[in-house]
Formats: sequence, C-alpha cells, structure tokens
Amino acid sequence: MPELPSPIAVVGIGADGWPGLAATSRAALRDAEVVVGGPRQLDLLPQDEVTARRVPWPSPLRPAVPGLLAAHADRRVAVLASGDPMFYGIGRTLAETVGAERLRVLPHPSAVSYACARIGWPLEATEVVSLVGRPLDTLSLALHPGRRLLVLSADAATPAAVAALLTARGYGTARLRVLEKLGHESERQLHGPADGWPHPPGDPLNVIAVDLGDGPRTSLVPGLPDAAYESDGQLTKRHVRAATLAALAPSPGELLWDIGGGSGSIAIEWLRAHRDCQAVTVERDPVRAGRIARNAATLGVPRLRVVTGPAPAALAELPAPDAVFIGGGLTAPGLLDSCWAALRPGGRIVANTVTLESEALLTEWYRRHSGELVKLAVAHAVPVGGFTGWRQAMPVTQWSAVKPETGRTDTARTDTGGTETPQENAS
Repeated sequence: MPELPSPIAVVGIGADGWPGLAATSRAALRDAEVVVGGPRQLDLLPQDEVTARRVPWPSPLRPAVPGLLAAHADRRVAVLASGDPMFYGIGRTLAETVGAERLRVLPHPSAVSYACARIGWPLEATEVVSLVGRPLDTLSLALHPGRRLLVLSADAATPAAVAALLTARGYGTARLRVLEKLGHESERQLHGPADGWPHPPGDPLNVIAVDLGDGPRTSLVPGLPDAAYESDGQLTKRHVRAATLAALAPSPGELLWDIGGGSGSIAIEWLRAHRDCQAVTVERDPVRAGRIARNAATLGVPRLRVVTGPAPAALAELPAPDAVFIGGGLTAPGLLDSCWAALRPGGRIVANTVTLESEALLTEWYRRHSGELVKLAVAHAVPVGGFTGWRQAMPVTQWSAVKPETGRTDTARTDTGGTETPQENAS
C-alpha cells in the first residue's frame, strides 16, 4: 500500500509574530522542513527557532500552489497564513487543491476578531467585505443605511479608496476607523469621515471599520428601479424583471446565462441575490457590453462576466448553465436548441418576447416541453388632461420550463423566468 503524504500544517500568524503563537503552532513550525508563506510572514519567524527552508509564495499565487506543493511532497511542509487560515485565507485554496484531509489547520485570531474586540462590535452581527484580490466596487453591494461593515484592506491605499467610493455612492458622512497592525505592540487607529478622508496611506496591514450612517436605500430583492441602470432603452423593466427573476429562482453557487444582455439587469440582479451566484451575460454590441460592465460595478457585482459576440456562436466555450434567460433574438437560428442542450438537467430556462414571431416560437416550445406560458401586462397611471388614466406597456410573453432530470422530453408545468436583448427587448 503506498505511503500517504505527510499532512500540511497550515499555521495562522498575527502581526505579533512568534510571541503570539500557541505552543502547538510553534511546534508545527519547528518540526517543518519547508515553510511556505508571504515574505512578511516568513520574516516574523526567528531563525534560531525555525530552521526549515523558507519558500515565499510566487505571484500569482493560486496557479502556483499545486506545483509548489508537489515539489516538496516528500518533506514536512508548513504554510503560514494571516490570522485564521480558513477565513478569507490560504486555507480554502489549499483545501480545494490538495483536499481538506491533507491539512492540519492551526488558526490564530483573525483581524476581524481583533477589530470587533477593539471597537466593541458583535462579531456575528458585523458584515465583512474582503477587498483582498477583489475589485473595490465589490463593496457597493453591502451599502445600506445604518449598517456597520468591516473591510479587509488590500494595501495601504485601500482606506482612501474606500472613502472615495463611499462618497461617490452617497455615503460621504460615513465614519471610518482604520485599525492597523492589530495584535502588534505598535497597533494604532485612524478616524475620519469618508468625505475628505484626512489621512495619508499608513500601514498596509489594516482593517477598516465603517459606520455607514445615512445614505441612499437599495432593495435586497429583484426589481431595482429602472433609474438604477445606465441604459439606451434596452432594459427589462422593473416589474417584468422582478417576475423574471422569480421564475429564474437563483440559488447559491448556480450559473446563469443571460443571452442578449442589453443593460445587464437580469444577470446583475441574479448576482445580487447571493455572493456565490455566478453569471455570464452575452451581448453582441460592444457599446452595450461596456455599459453592462459599468452597471455591474456600480451595483456591487463586478464579478459579472461579459462576453461580447452573437449568440448562439458565443455560447460554445461557456460552462454549462443552471439557468438560462433569453430576452430577445429568439428567432436566431439554433439559439433555443443550443441553450436547451447546454442546460443542466433540472435547470431552468426562461424566455421573454414582445413580438408575434417569437411568441409563435415560444408557443411551439411550450407544446414540446410544457412548462409555463404566461403573458405579463403592466399599465402605469399617467396624466390625461386634468385627470388620470392608464398607459399600457407592451405585453411580454414569457415561457419558462425545467429541463427533465431524466431522458423525458416533457415536464410538469412549473415556474422559471426571463431578461433583455439587443434585437427584441421584452420590457
């Protein structure tokens, strides 16, 4: 029977370095033949106590992990991590790469635990946003009046960047507290408002506590105001959008294809449903594709992947979706067939249209695959002289279905959802 590789010790370390480590963590580092970590972390280890070979992480880190660990597979390896390795740390990457069973994780208090202890915020009630390796606009999704946030900084410039973003998003009165080198004897705090943040860059090892105070209110559920989007008119309107997202039924970890992105509203609100949701929007017009990316950043989901090109050709290299929305271009040859073939068993497909030609196509697919065929009609009250009357928007035909788990070609009628597209905007 082949000998199992040695476990990898994943040791959390704080700004206080070696003196702050527990006895078990020190023992693991003394026993190691190779210690891998960031240069700053490696410098915290005393030469006389830890005699192992020191290997700094290369950049970019994640792609290098398998090869680096394989190169030292026959040796006792320890990996250094900041604070708790399993909280936005290297521990997750290692678990996904070599398997959690290979790891012996020895955590240290995280910067978040230290920060909450210093300022008296309950840890379980404090939202944490990491900007380490993530776009600054990620923070926008967490902005709600009266909320408190802890932001994990990428570097010394992050506090000023956060202050500028808060001001731009209408939270200029938010109070910031930057906590540097938590746990170290020289830790310090900096205070100030977002608007006119008064401090120059300090220590790169910092956490930002944000008390948002007053600011613009944003809903957590689908159906954001149409004005929230930059648009040239290719926008699934608010009420239809809410019904469409309800039919698509986002769930954590699932991938959406949004075909004919328009302004990106369906994919954006899918991503806003949960931080683990994924989405790809396909838009053939480069100007609209750029607009989608801007809308995604403004609304806190810069992780949206935007593919510029015509469907179905642009779908060929995409990962299989759990849900598909088609908001236009339904009559493009092979589009519905390609989407249905790519959809995972049990996945949902939703298509919206305002044209008779596409409605006839959806009726045919409804006959073949069942599901649900509905017509959505919205009217708005508008002035009529000195009175008020109704103005009817174009009705939207929506077909939704669930792909069978088995080889059956039909399924019980059920719910699903829809989006927008350059050719036919179902709004």
